[in-house]
Amino acid sequence: MTSWTPFFAALPLAAVVTLAAAAPTPQQPASAGRAGGGGSAGSSLYDLRTTSLLGEPADLGSYRGKVTLVVNVASECGYTPQYEGLEKLHRELSGKGFAVLGFPSNDFGGQEPGSAQQIATFCRLTYDVTFPMFAKVSTLVGPSQSPVYKFLGATGHLPAWNFSKYVVGKDGKVVAFFPSEVTPEAPALRNAIAKALGSQ
Repeated sequence: MTSWTPFFAALPLAAVVTLAAAAPTPQQPASAGRAGGGGSAGSSLYDLRTTSLLGEPADLGSYRGKVTLVVNVASECGYTPQYEGLEKLHRELSGKGFAVLGFPSNDFGGQEPGSAQQIATFCRLTYDVTFPMFAKVSTLVGPSQSPVYKFLGATGHLPAWNFSKYVVGKDGKVVAFFPSEVTPEAPALRNAIAKALGSQ
């Protein structure tokens, strides 16, 4: 099921974008959509509130002081086996102040068509996912865009497909963006996480 992983892991990572620590804070969008939760985009991801996969209020402020990896996930994508590596990463580093945050999205190829319960069941039974999962969102620019992706997109980078990844530092600012083909095992991704974890 993961035979394609070594191929992608070996790809040059020219498309990987590391955002300089001294880069200006992303500007606050004029308005925030309601998909996936309310609230406006501020200077930190951890200022936002959203909704858990099972419909409970979720305050991203609970991750303040931690490093997170935000991923737009889908159940029927060629990249879906990355769930295995994401879960491994989450379990390996959760004790060091790190969490993977999964945001299901049906934006690309209609590859996340299921209900919240179907997504939860698939993730649990197929990949034993324990990292936090949130309500299905729209990542695309428009009136229904999630405030989470409105904030992330202020960096100049939005997902082009499922399983795009943002490394978010302890202060809630994006420090690196990785496209879908960069696997959870990729050295560049792991190095970005390690660097963010090492920051004060």
